[in-house]
Amino acid sequence: MFENRRKKLIKSLNTESNSCAAIFVSNREMTRNSDVLHEFRQESNFYYLSGFDEPDSILLIRPNHPEEYVMFVRPHDPEMAIWVGARAGIDGVQEFYGADAAFPIDTFAEKINELLSEVDDIFYGIGSDQEIDGIISNYLTLRQKNSHRGQKGFSSLRDPRPLVENLRMFKSDDEIKSLKEAIRITEQGFQTAQSLTEPGLHEFEIQAALENEFRRLGSSRNGYPSIVASGDNACILHYTTNREQLKDGDLLLIDAGAEYDYYTADITRTWPINGHFSTSQRYIYDVVLEAQQAGIQRAKPGATLDEIHHATLEVLVRGLMESKILSGAIDKLIEDRKYQNFYMHSTSHWLGMDVHDVGNYRNKKEPIALEPGMCFTVEPGLYLSAKNHKIPKEFQGIGIRIEDNILITEHSYVNLSKNIPS
Repeated sequence: MFENRRKKLIKSLNTESNSCAAIFVSNREMTRNSDVLHEFRQESNFYYLSGFDEPDSILLIRPNHPEEYVMFVRPHDPEMAIWVGARAGIDGVQEFYGADAAFPIDTFAEKINELLSEVDDIFYGIGSDQEIDGIISNYLTLRQKNSHRGQKGFSSLRDPRPLVENLRMFKSDDEIKSLKEAIRITEQGFQTAQSLTEPGLHEFEIQAALENEFRRLGSSRNGYPSIVASGDNACILHYTTNREQLKDGDLLLIDAGAEYDYYTADITRTWPINGHFSTSQRYIYDVVLEAQQAGIQRAKPGATLDEIHHATLEVLVRGLMESKILSGAIDKLIEDRKYQNFYMHSTSHWLGMDVHDVGNYRNKKEPIALEPGMCFTVEPGLYLSAKNHKIPKEFQGIGIRIEDNILITEHSYVNLSKNIPS
C-alpha cells in the first residue's frame, strides 16, 4: 500500500520535473516535562508515504534513481530499548519499510550533497521542521554560490505537500476500510454515552465512558479532543473543558471521533439529558436535522460542497424565520449572512487521516467538483447562546449540531455513519 502511494507520488513528480527529489520530515518527540514526553503521533503525509511511526526521521524520494527511496532514522539503541522499546534502526527500515537505503538521522547534513547533487528541482515544504529548513537552506545557498566553480546549481525549491494532498483526497479501498472501522468504534462509544446520560453526572464522566469504548475496541487515540458540551456550552464550537454537571432539561452535544489505523471518524450528535426534548428544543433539533438531510441528499459526483452548504443554509434560515429569530426575505438574509450569529461555520470539510483533512476546496476560485473516493462531513448546527438576549427566551441556551461522514461513490454517496442514531 505504501509503495503504491510512493509510486503515485513519483508519477506526479515526473510530471512536474525531469530531475527532482522530494523530502518529507517526520514529527519530533516533544517534551512535556522533565523526561516525560507528549504522546507521539506521526506527521500524516510522512506516514501516508512510509507507514513509519517513529519520530526524528526524514524520507527522501528520488524518482528514476537506483536508490529511489531513502530514509534517515534514529539508529537502534539497545540501552534506550530497555526504557522505551526497540527502534527499527537502519536495517529495520530497509527490511520492514522498503527503503532502498538508510542512514542515521544525524548524518543528513553531510549526506545531502551526495544524494542531491545531480537534482535540478528540490521539493521540500519550508516550515516542516526548523532544523531541517536550515540544513536545506544552507545547502542550496552553497550550491548556488559554487555553481560558477563547476558545481551544478539548482532550478527551483518547491513544496511537495500539495502533490501528496491531491492523492490523499481520494480514498482507496484500504483507506475506506480503516475509516469504516473508526466510525464503527465511534458508534459504540456514542451508544454507551447516550445510554449513560442522566442529570447529575458530569461531562467528563460521559467523556470517560465514550473514550473507554474507543480504547477497548482498538482505537489507540482520538482523532481530536472530544467535545462533550451540555447546555449553553454547546454554543462554544470547540468546547473541550468538559467539567460541567449535566442539568435536567438541558441538551448534551458530543462531537468526537475514534482514530483507527491513522484514519479518524468525526461525528456529532445532540440529545436531551433527561431523555425528553422541550417543545423549543425539539423544534430547533428538527430544523437542524432537516437541514442536514437536505445537504446530504445533494451529495453526488459533480456536485460541490458549496451546493451542500447552500442547501443546509436554506433550511436553517427558514427555521430561524419561522421561530421569529430572524425576519426578512430568505435569499436576502443568506446574501447578507444574517444567520452568522447562529451558524458561523461551514457545513463540510474533508475527512481522512486528519479530522480537517488536506485538499483544496477551490480550483481557480471555482469550487471543487465531488468525485468518487472523496470523503467529507455534513454538519449543520444552530447555536442560540443564553447570552444572546435578542432571541426569544425559550430558545436561549440551545446548541445543536448533527454531523455525519459521507463518501462519494461512482453514482451517488454512502453515509458511513448512518448507524449512529440521530
